[in-house]
Amino acid sequence: MSRLFSPFALGSMTLPNRIVIAPMCQYSAVDGSATDWHMLHLGGLALSGAGLLTIEATAVSPEGRITGGDLGIYSEDNAAAIARVLTAIRAYSPIKVAMQLAHAGRKASTRVPWEGGAQLAPTAPGGWKTLAPSAIPFEPGGDAPLALDRHGMDRVREDFALAARRAALVGIDAIEIHAAHGYLLHEFLSPIANQRSDEYGGSLENRLRFPLEVFDAVRHAFPAERPVWVRLSATDWVPGGWDIEGSVAFARALAERGCAALHVSSGGLSPLQRIPLAAGYQVPFATRIKTEVGGMPTIAVGLITTPAQAESIIANGEADASALARGILYDPRWPWHAAAELGATVVAPSQYLRCQPSQFKKLFETRGG
Repeated sequence: MSRLFSPFALGSMTLPNRIVIAPMCQYSAVDGSATDWHMLHLGGLALSGAGLLTIEATAVSPEGRITGGDLGIYSEDNAAAIARVLTAIRAYSPIKVAMQLAHAGRKASTRVPWEGGAQLAPTAPGGWKTLAPSAIPFEPGGDAPLALDRHGMDRVREDFALAARRAALVGIDAIEIHAAHGYLLHEFLSPIANQRSDEYGGSLENRLRFPLEVFDAVRHAFPAERPVWVRLSATDWVPGGWDIEGSVAFARALAERGCAALHVSSGGLSPLQRIPLAAGYQVPFATRIKTEVGGMPTIAVGLITTPAQAESIIANGEADASALARGILYDPRWPWHAAAELGATVVAPSQYLRCQPSQFKKLFETRGG
């Protein structure tokens, strides 16, 4: 029996398999609201047979967006737009849907990637002043962000809580808090971006404090029966930056607070990073956290491309789930192909039953649609 296609209890939510669609920004929202692009994009992925679909980084405030095209859930209009997409998904797919709540911090106010991705000055059309733990720009010579004071931090924390409440009301099944890739919560964790002299900077304990406050606020705001977890960068890949030892300590503190899992990525905090790219290069970080934090469930991600590779990660106990991002954009039916290769079954809509190749007549399981 395939371990990749075995059920996975993620907190109180049980997934039919261990294939997770990672959050992938589409930069196609209007004033934070989902558009027809999201209907097509998320609707297609909802038919993939994966166990979980994670909606892209969804900003908790306008200034928390990476670009002006980012998805948000900071208004009732935003909530209504994503509810429309969820209604369509649930009419045809049983897939569980999580939302990644995010604040871009000092990496906000940029052009969309296909326009170069450069940061926009606060005075430029479409630009705004960014926020961070300290007034240190992401790149030398960039516009320095505004260092958050106590009032600003309280506002950000409340923005996360309000976003969690809106997500619950529209029917989101779970929340992933974005504390990775150099965005605001990761900035508080890393001594490269956080050079505060108050109780939120300096020691590891202090740098953990605000991200943990945000987790507590989201966990309190979201229904107790629905899971909340965190995506983190296990290392900055920069000497003197955030590292795996800090990540293990962060994971322990989150586990004590009821965090359902850790989605383990890396990098994104500094342009000085040097990442040794290779197949599954981030999986050892997920394994170490899982091992050292009492078996806390981990989701591995990063250059996981083949069914055999994803299967071995689960079978060898390296992580509890395998997440796909670019790979499933390239092959939106990746879970079907993995099930065929591994001798498993996968949920598919009745409308697609006729496409099964003759040698895989027991590949599809239908449910709804």
